[in-house]
Amino acid sequence: MDAFSKPDLVANYAARTEKMVPGLRDLHTMAAILLAERVPVDAHILVLGAGGGMEIKSLAQAHTSWRFTGVDPSEQMLGLAKQTLGPLASHVTFHQGYIDSVEKAGFDAATCFLTLHFLAQAERLKTLQALFCRLKPGAPLVVAHHSLPGSASDKDRWLDRNVAFAKASGLAMPPAASGKTPVATCRFFRRLRTRHCCVKPGL
Repeated sequence: MDAFSKPDLVANYAARTEKMVPGLRDLHTMAAILLAERVPVDAHILVLGAGGGMEIKSLAQAHTSWRFTGVDPSEQMLGLAKQTLGPLASHVTFHQGYIDSVEKAGFDAATCFLTLHFLAQAERLKTLQALFCRLKPGAPLVVAHHSLPGSASDKDRWLDRNVAFAKASGLAMPPAASGKTPVATCRFFRRLRTRHCCVKPGL
């Protein structure tokens, strides 16, 4: 997560992420719809990976009576979240740190977007378990993270598509090192993988 302390990365995070993640705004919109089916009007939502503030802003605009606890290890990214939210930041308690340092407050729901892929496989399960034990029984958890297919050829095809999406969205890409694909010189895309799911405790 050290990269998220770099001023240039933090400053351009929102614009760059929208150009690299297909359907990002729709993901936020759908999350608000799914959560609203299951939570009370005055819900308290736990947001893991809250740096940047984009998902909290979307949720808070859709449901003005919801409250949020936003968790992120990066002080700089939480600062960006506060800027992004503006007056909506009053709906949020910001927590710098990791999920295991968050009080088990019995949250009505939780989200974890574009965060798990930064963790080793074993840590992902531990993180989800830590999220679950901070939720009320039966409370929903909405997760979106990056995931590559298994075979090498499928990985290359998937990554090429994401490079093409980023370029089509106007993101400047570094030149290809070997003539194959810019992904060889773009560290983010070597890690870029996507899968969306909605799960709840007990599944």
